[in-house]
Amino acid sequence: MATVQGKALAAGALVMAAGLTAGVATGSHRADPYAALPSSLSLTGVVRDFRERSVAGGHVDFERQPTGGFGVYRGMVKDDLDADGKPVFASTGFKLGSDWKDKAGRARIADRSYIAAAKGDVKGSVSTTSTGAVTNAESLAQWFRDVPSLNSSKQVTLSLVRQAGSNIYTFNDRTDAGFAGKGGFFPINGELFGNSKNNTKNYHFTYELETEFVYQKGKGQVFTFTGDDDVWVFIDGKLVIDIGGVHGAASQTVELDRLSWLQDNEDYKLKFFFAERHRTESNFRMDTTMVLRSVDPPTTTALYD
Repeated sequence: MATVQGKALAAGALVMAAGLTAGVATGSHRADPYAALPSSLSLTGVVRDFRERSVAGGHVDFERQPTGGFGVYRGMVKDDLDADGKPVFASTGFKLGSDWKDKAGRARIADRSYIAAAKGDVKGSVSTTSTGAVTNAESLAQWFRDVPSLNSSKQVTLSLVRQAGSNIYTFNDRTDAGFAGKGGFFPINGELFGNSKNNTKNYHFTYELETEFVYQKGKGQVFTFTGDDDVWVFIDGKLVIDIGGVHGAASQTVELDRLSWLQDNEDYKLKFFFAERHRTESNFRMDTTMVLRSVDPPTTTALYD
């Protein structure tokens, strides 16, 4: 059942418009129709730092060039999380040829039995041959778990700010006060294992974020991620965004009303898994009309001896 806090937030969320559109004129003479919503959302997740593959103690998947070439790969993880709430290896990845798209032209996950089809959907294509965007099941399992000597972890909080006059919450590393001067999403420059070899930035890490929200049927709740490298998003344990591989900034959107098993006004979890694995950029942007709430993150390790 929805929590008291969740229902309070949901009450404000009832004014949400469909999709990522503000849907109203702005200006000092117009009241903010979304004023009942929080001005920002604070979400705390866990960063795990890795050394790149070419240095002592490095991880085989970091600074790796996929055998099929750089690009977006689908099908690296299974559609369901494991008993620990972590992604499960499915394959070394199938390179994306063209995106699946929704009627608004936004990239979406490939067809799934648990995601309702919609008029205007466009089918994409992937390679029929699995090629190495990740080494194996063992290496992938280490990305989002604390592994002595192989990684080090700390908590990192992101602030999603409600755009003026709208119901859209955004975190954008290019405009966020804590990241704008860093030239990208670099949460641990000079920290944990330190910067990447011969560099002033730390390019080799993962970020895991667990949140909760109240589903509001028919209110157009959506979640969009744009960035690099690997990103997987699960809602209620089901994969809804699938952007694997080592690539430049890529985007994907999920419309919650297409997840037919969700029940109106009930609490659900959204789990977000991100990996930055290669120089020379790190891009990270989230846009959502969901009022997300932070879940207590796991204890972090600091540096292992």
